[in-house]
Amino acid sequence: MTDYLNQIKDLLSKKSPLYLKVKVLPKSPKNEIVDMIEDGTFKIRIKAPATDGKANAELVKFLKKELKASEVIIVSGQKDRVKLIRISI
Repeated sequence: MTDYLNQIKDLLSKKSPLYLKVKVLPKSPKNEIVDMIEDGTFKIRIKAPATDGKANAELVKFLKKELKASEVIIVSGQKDRVKLIRISI
């Protein structure tokens, strides 16, 4: 996870706001960034289930904390596993 997290931090330090495409894997054992797909999409495991917006809320909280971001917004994909995220520092 650290490599992908550092990669995102590096991108964010060069450009804010940063738009990221992420694929969320809900109901996972822990919150972590696990992989990057060939198209640049980051796979992120989230503990919360994908019901009532719980996984989205946990995703925003996780990214905000790990990236020390001032703002994390789901731009599109609120009800989809693949989302477009805007992150600002």
